[in-house]
Amino acid sequence: MTENKTLLFYINALHHGGAQRVMVQLAGRFAEAGWRVVLATSFREAEEYPVPDGVERVSIEDAQIVQSSVKRNLSRIRALRALCVKIRPAALISFMAEPNFRAVLATRGLKVKTVVSVRNTPEKEYAGRLFRFVGKHVLPLADGCVFQTEDAKRWFPTRLQKKSAVIMNQVDGRFFDGKYAGERRDVVTVGRLTEQKNQAMLIRAFAKAPDRGDRLVIYGEGEKRGELEALVKELGLEGRVLLPGISHDVAEDIRGAKLFVLPSDYEGMPNALLEAMALGLPCIATDCPCGGPAAVIRDGENGLLIGVGDEEALTAALTSLLRDSDGREQLGRAARRSAESFRPEAIFRQWESYIQQVIEEKTT
Repeated sequence: MTENKTLLFYINALHHGGAQRVMVQLAGRFAEAGWRVVLATSFREAEEYPVPDGVERVSIEDAQIVQSSVKRNLSRIRALRALCVKIRPAALISFMAEPNFRAVLATRGLKVKTVVSVRNTPEKEYAGRLFRFVGKHVLPLADGCVFQTEDAKRWFPTRLQKKSAVIMNQVDGRFFDGKYAGERRDVVTVGRLTEQKNQAMLIRAFAKAPDRGDRLVIYGEGEKRGELEALVKELGLEGRVLLPGISHDVAEDIRGAKLFVLPSDYEGMPNALLEAMALGLPCIATDCPCGGPAAVIRDGENGLLIGVGDEEALTAALTSLLRDSDGREQLGRAARRSAESFRPEAIFRQWESYIQQVIEEKTT
């Protein structure tokens, strides 16, 4: 067991998003387990996930830097390196493309192990000539890497794959609490209102499915809100499709739903899908890259998988499950059983074991 029990977590910001939530949860778990944990962001935002007790929160900028990409990254690399020199962590753990790149460069020559984590499909997260170079040549300089799926892992060079681990996201214990006893209603989805999440396809499919008195409730906020609201109006779905904004208690907001749908064009390991399965909701998801939904859903057994962008398949799946209460119940029960592997204790044990392994690995 290492004598140095300090860990530094780093991500750009703690606004509402899947990777941000996972990092906050993970930092809290390490703190509970007796590690000294410092959670650093590039900057602070008005609305952020609350940091758990026992986690030290710092920002490497007083205010968000607004300048060229080169100057911004150089400034943040220097600031992150200074923070590493100050607190002397055993390991720096970063999430997302730019923070990963900065973390690898900031720790060069320091006695700090660097563990990067890929949180989305690499074809998107490392798109373009520059970021492809980062993914193929800079990330392999890290001491370790956590992927969410085997598909994501295969995109990277063998030398990074060999020192990596594949670890799913944890699901908060609240999603496993109790069994919903009320009357189920509505179709729900949770995610940022962006092109990636493709809520427009879900709205169109819902419009074509038979009206059985259920609403479609889309939790989230983002740049596509105006377009989605216009689509709802165009299809005459006012009152049947709701966009209430960000959910501040996802477990309670979706617990009583009939169905959960993930219509994304691509994902890493989608937290919202894992949480819906833990609640015992029957789920429909796109079989999207980089393999997150397919890693947890066995089509027809514990959920339904459809092709990316396949609006007709989504319409058919909605129609079938909204009519078939027995089928929904069977899928929901199977989803709940599958979700046991997402429990926080199990996921944290994998993370702690892997981080300990990286820290103790001799540098060659």
